[in-house]
Amino acid sequence: MARQAASAQEEFSSNSYYSGTDFWIKLKHSAKAAGYELVEKSLWLYYAARNQKTPPWAKAVVYSALAYFILPTDAIPDFIPISGYTDDMAAIATAVTTIANYIDEGVKAKANQKLRHWFG
Repeated sequence: MARQAASAQEEFSSNSYYSGTDFWIKLKHSAKAAGYELVEKSLWLYYAARNQKTPPWAKAVVYSALAYFILPTDAIPDFIPISGYTDDMAAIATAVTTIANYIDEGVKAKANQKLRHWFG
């Protein structure tokens, strides 16, 4: 099962715009502008996808949403004041709702640790 999940992640990652490195770079650079809520939910998704208990279909949902978040081009460019991250938040919120059963207390704890580090 773990091998299947790793294979699904590799296949999805190689066929899309998702990149773990790009995710961290985008998240760090846009954390203040994107806001706490978007960063928190993005981290929930990231850590849920890293959990071995999360099935491949849920990981595909996560990587799709995170790929949209890190894409340099999207429906509403991120540099537009106030509304720049609304489309990203919609993608992230949809993914969170879809995989909510796999966002457990351990996932939230890891996200909160990272948030405390970044936001104080």
